[in-house]
Amino acid sequence: MRSENPNATQSITQVIAASSLGTLIEWYDFYIFGSLAVIIGQQLFPSDAGASALINTLAIFAAGFIVRPFGALVFGRLGDLIGRKYTFLLTLVLMGGSTFLIGLIPSYSSIGYAAPILVLILRLVQGLALGGEYGGAATYVAEHAPVGKRGFFTSWIQTTATLGLFLSLGIIVLTKNMLGSEAFADWGWRIPFLVSILLVGVSIYIRMKMHESPVFTKLKAEGKVSANPLKESFQKKANFKMVLLALFGATMGQGVIWYTGQFYAQSFLENTCKLDFNESRYILLWAILFATPFFVVFGSWSDKVGRKWIMLTGMLLGVICYRPIYQYFIDATNVREFEKTSLANVSEPVTERGLATNKTDSLITTTVVKTLASGMTFKEVKTETIAAGQIGSSSESAVAIKDVTLSSSTYIMVIALVFFQVLLVTMVYGPIAAFLVELFPTQIRYTSMSLPYHIGNGVFGGLVPFIATLVASFSGSTPLSGLWYPIGIAALSFVIGAVYINNRVDNNVMD
Repeated sequence: MRSENPNATQSITQVIAASSLGTLIEWYDFYIFGSLAVIIGQQLFPSDAGASALINTLAIFAAGFIVRPFGALVFGRLGDLIGRKYTFLLTLVLMGGSTFLIGLIPSYSSIGYAAPILVLILRLVQGLALGGEYGGAATYVAEHAPVGKRGFFTSWIQTTATLGLFLSLGIIVLTKNMLGSEAFADWGWRIPFLVSILLVGVSIYIRMKMHESPVFTKLKAEGKVSANPLKESFQKKANFKMVLLALFGATMGQGVIWYTGQFYAQSFLENTCKLDFNESRYILLWAILFATPFFVVFGSWSDKVGRKWIMLTGMLLGVICYRPIYQYFIDATNVREFEKTSLANVSEPVTERGLATNKTDSLITTTVVKTLASGMTFKEVKTETIAAGQIGSSSESAVAIKDVTLSSSTYIMVIALVFFQVLLVTMVYGPIAAFLVELFPTQIRYTSMSLPYHIGNGVFGGLVPFIATLVASFSGSTPLSGLWYPIGIAALSFVIGAVYINNRVDNNVMD
């Protein structure tokens, strides 16, 4: 299995294909929620919740990340006791079932606060399942991979997280374009959740045909399977030291780079820069499409030059470049400033009348579309609330910017800057699976590598959208204030990793 003959090559290809497909679907299931946070917030909370609906929805999204380490402990232990194959088959079933059920949960208008509570429970199940999936898939592929090529082969698993996000964005945009904005916001957002059950069914069928890892099979035949993986992982001083080093010197920094470059970038463009729904997602889709091959490039390169400095360079570049990049996003979408000198056209106003949230006052919404000389467009939406009994007298009014679309040159530049952020993701994430599996012995590898990965990636990284959005909402903060969280975490991880991590090149450490 570990030799360089054609049958071995065919076998590792099948292993990667089966493992990657299942892992991609799990990431797809996990990330649909984040990609639809704004719309889901409108469904789960009262219509007058305002910005708190988004923050509360991001908190529910973050809950799935917080429980991932617990999933790593539970399923990591199972994986080290009964094997890799059946453990991450179980996680796939749990993930697919909970994702499907989220698509069936009634809205707040139907069942009140039971809606967000039920979704929170299902997000927790998703987090537990994902906590067991990644470590199993990465370990399974690494234990099949030929010596000297673990970085290359495990990097294919690393592509699945970003490709899962890509797939979720693609299906969301396709569904929205087919149904229209109103139908999608009303009920169409459920479709990406519901179709996941078909993807999961295909993946389960494929994974049922997989064989157990040869390294684990040999260990089991020799009677060397760990009797207590948790105890061996965390009570043995030398191994626990490696767990802490993996967390603080690698996965913590990798996590914040991953979620800043992809999730927070999209959230910032949509919520802070007010980009059109499709515009922000197309930008991320193009950036992911161009950057994804670099997971394999950096994974393969790490087999030759070591894992350490590739990962740490990605972290350092994030620390240096994030604030200038996001400042450009703000400047490039400052339509109020551009409007002063380059307003080219204003559409006829469209006025809608209805009732305010309290069902008593009148609400008048007037929308105009403005076009700048550069080709950039945006909607200016004015809302006036007329108190009952005071017809003709506006008691409250507000003007908001919505649905900004960029000029061609700015659009390309924004794609390039998001691409650069995803490129940093490939640097920190491409080599990390090989780095983690090589740190720990076979009998406790699933448990030992899963915990630091899911704390670093899931907790520190997964909290980026929530914490950054929350910090930016504080009084006295600026739109860039939220970036201090990922910058600080990445900087700390860089320093610890630079001092304490060895620049390991594959040298039979798993044999």
